[in-house]
Amino acid sequence: MNRKRKHFIHVSAVLCCILLPSLVIPRVIQAQTLAGESLTGEWEFISVELGIPTAVRVQLTATGTTIAGKLYADGEYLDVKGSLHGSEIRLESKFGDELNVYVGTLEKNVMTGTFTVTAKEGTRTGTWSAKRAAAKPASPRTLDFIPTEFHRTLSVDTPPALRIWPDDTVRTKSVDAGGQDEKSAKRVWGGNPLTGPFYVEGAMPGDVLAITIKRLRVNRDWAMSDSGLVGRAMTTNYAANSKQDWSNTRWHLDAEKQIATLEKPPEHLKSFSVALHPMLGCVGVAPGPGDAPVSTQDSGDLGGNMDFNRISEGTTLYLQVNQPGALLYVGDAHALQGDGELNGNALETSMDIEFSVEVQREKSVGAPRAEDKDYLMAIGFAGSLDEAFRGATSEMANWLQKDYKLTSAEAAIVLGTSIKYQIAEVADRNVGVVAKIRKSSLALLAH
Repeated sequence: MNRKRKHFIHVSAVLCCILLPSLVIPRVIQAQTLAGESLTGEWEFISVELGIPTAVRVQLTATGTTIAGKLYADGEYLDVKGSLHGSEIRLESKFGDELNVYVGTLEKNVMTGTFTVTAKEGTRTGTWSAKRAAAKPASPRTLDFIPTEFHRTLSVDTPPALRIWPDDTVRTKSVDAGGQDEKSAKRVWGGNPLTGPFYVEGAMPGDVLAITIKRLRVNRDWAMSDSGLVGRAMTTNYAANSKQDWSNTRWHLDAEKQIATLEKPPEHLKSFSVALHPMLGCVGVAPGPGDAPVSTQDSGDLGGNMDFNRISEGTTLYLQVNQPGALLYVGDAHALQGDGELNGNALETSMDIEFSVEVQREKSVGAPRAEDKDYLMAIGFAGSLDEAFRGATSEMANWLQKDYKLTSAEAAIVLGTSIKYQIAEVADRNVGVVAKIRKSSLALLAH
C-alpha cells in the first residue's frame, strides 16, 4: 500500500464523531440531534502534510450518537467511524503498524484540526479541514463569461474565474495562441494563453470530468500559421535539401462560406482553399497534489496542449480530476489543423466557445479519452511516437475491458480487427497518438 493510500485511510478516521453525554439530559439529546444533523451527508475533506494538500470525498451518516460512513480513495471504498465530545473531535485509526490520531472541532458545518501519524519509521503531523459539499441548483444554468485574464500554465494556484455546476452550459471566448483577441488586440503574451480556470462544483480527485464541446465559432476573419515543417516530420536528407523559412502565413477566414484562403498566396497556391474545422488545441485541468504547474505548451494525462483535431464541436473529452473543482482551462483555438500540427502552428485564431461539463463520480481513466458520434478515442502522450502508441493502445484496451466487460483476450480480438490510429501532435515536447474504434463495431458486442 502506498503512502498516499495510507494517508487517505488516516483521513477516513477524522470524519466520524460520537456525542458524549453532558450533565443535563435534555441538552444531551438536543446536542446529539444537532450533531447528527450537522454531520450526516457528503463532505469534502482536505488534509495537508508537508505543505501538500490531499482531497477526498466522504459520505457520513449519523444514527444517534454513532457516525459511520464511506470514503473513496485509490479506487476503493473504505469504512469510517469516530467520536465527538461537544464540538471537539478526536479520531483514531490504525492501518498496519500506523496509529493515526486526528483532533479538531466542528463549527457551522466546517471541521478543522491537526493529525498525528505514529509508525515504526517515526511520527508525521499535519492539518486537516472538511466542509459540507455544496447543494446543486435545481436546474442547469447557461452562463456567459467574458474573460479578462488568460493563463499560460495549468495550475492549482490560479483562483477560479467562474464556479460552475455539472450540466451548466458556459459561453465564453479565447484569444489565439499569440495572445490576440477577436478584435486583434494583444491581451497577453503568447504561448497558448487559456481561458479559465472553471471550478466545477462537486468534482473531486477520483472522479472523471466530461467536457462536451457544444459550439465553436471563429469570431474574426483571419488566422496565422507557418510555412515550415517540424523536425520530427522530416528525414535528415529532406531537411538538408529543403528550405524551411518559417515565415508567418496569414489566412483569410470566410465564416459564411466556411473556408480559409491565403491572404498573400504564392504562385502555385492562388486557388488553394481549405474547409474550416474549428477545434480547441488546449483543454486541461490542474495537475495533482505536489505537482508543479504545467505549461500550456505541454500535454499529458491532464490534457493540456493536445492539438488533436477531433476535439471539436460535438466531442466529449474525459479527463481525470486531480484537484477539488478540477480547475478546467480551455483555449488555443484553431480554425483548422491537419494531423500532427506539422507547421508547429495550425490556423491559430480566436474563438467563441460553448461547453458543458458532467462529473463521473468515482471513476478513473489512465489517459485522456474522447468520444464523438462515430468513435471512442484514447489519446497517448509521450516523448516518442512508439511510446505514445503504446499508451493509446493500452488505454483503449483498458476502456474496453472495464466499460464493456471484455477479457484481455476479447479486447485483443476487438482491437486487432477494428482499431484505427491517428497522429494528433508532433510539434511539441510530447507527441500524441490516438487509438480509435468505431461505435458501430462496439454495438455488436454482447451485453
